[in-house]
Amino acid sequence: MPLMSDAQNKKPNALISAAAKEEGLSEEIIRRGIAEGTIVIPKNSGRALKRIVAVGAGLKTKVNANIGTSPDHVNLDEEIAKLNCAVSAGADAVMDLSTGGNLSQIRKEILAACPVCVGTVPIYEAACKIVAKGKKLSQIDGEMLFDVIEEQCEQGVDFITVHCGINKASVEILNRQGRLAGIVSRGGSFLVKTINASGQENPLYEQYDRLLKIVKKYAVTLSLGDGFRPGCTFDASDGAQLSELNILGELVLRARKEGVQAMIEGPGHVAIDQIAANVALAKKLGHNAPLYFLGPLVTDIAPGYDHITAAIGGALAASYGVDFICYVTPAEHLRLPDLQDVREGVIAARIAGHAADMVKGVKGAREMDNEMSKWRKALNWKEMQRCSIDPEKFAKERAKLPPQQEDVCTMCGEFCAMRD
Repeated sequence: MPLMSDAQNKKPNALISAAAKEEGLSEEIIRRGIAEGTIVIPKNSGRALKRIVAVGAGLKTKVNANIGTSPDHVNLDEEIAKLNCAVSAGADAVMDLSTGGNLSQIRKEILAACPVCVGTVPIYEAACKIVAKGKKLSQIDGEMLFDVIEEQCEQGVDFITVHCGINKASVEILNRQGRLAGIVSRGGSFLVKTINASGQENPLYEQYDRLLKIVKKYAVTLSLGDGFRPGCTFDASDGAQLSELNILGELVLRARKEGVQAMIEGPGHVAIDQIAANVALAKKLGHNAPLYFLGPLVTDIAPGYDHITAAIGGALAASYGVDFICYVTPAEHLRLPDLQDVREGVIAARIAGHAADMVKGVKGAREMDNEMSKWRKALNWKEMQRCSIDPEKFAKERAKLPPQQEDVCTMCGEFCAMRD
């Protein structure tokens, strides 16, 4: 389905209609954003979705949840349970980052079970295949990588993260300046190893037109990955990060010219005082493409609480214009997340997104808070639960009260200021 072409030529399109209904906005707003490339609707032409999600300017901030196996822990049932948990908690998208087990089968099951758009990072599978052959990660083969991309697109993936902004020139900048935490992007590290070892160009950059041809065939959205994203606040906003970002902006224009939807990924770990500048630069250099940020995490010292550090950064980043935030769970930097981690990560990211939507003037955001306040004043606990971002937790906390206190908050009791 030629989505960008239909939008530019003002032709009716079911995806645009569905996205407009989901956002409570006119089709013209969605159509104009798609035509200009400031809004994307990730959906593979070969896949049916129960919910169409649009990402971009003027829309609700969207939340992605990462799931997937690791080489040390492969349990498909657990990943499907995490998928269901993430969606029930309100995730707008899910990324399968599996690196252990039968990756094609795992992806097939996730695609079949997921009602929202699904993304992947194809270079992960390419790396797994290289290792399985007994080779080094620095020997990732361009032909194999493109084969993996085509296979995943054909299988039904809606968007893919591809680190096209890493090239020989940007790697030279990284090598010269050094970093405290180095490269924390797995995909980015694979490509840097390959470039440094072989002296050859990144195939995703060198053969970008080939990539565009593949994704256009399946209407897959490009998520142009930040392989040089900072993995600690000290490394934020450095030359390597900004050199990659500049390249990504050029690649966005080339994608739009070919009718391919594209968004740009961003950092990472960024101190609070640099978030506004990072967003402004990404929007300007990225030609106002939708921005997809991981957090950012605003401090490096909170393992076990990084869903909070990411929510702080995510709220600020989204208020400045980020459109899509990837959740971070309490397990970040520690271990593979479990079900409770997934739920807490999604809710924390949704809180961040909603807080930003109130500032951005997103339709309905402020009204949601006003509705909660009305029922809070009325001490109507049933309606407060309905308005809560996490009704399940609301109910669990209220259930801890003894029967004789079910109609009050035990913090204040008879001294409640809300009582008339």
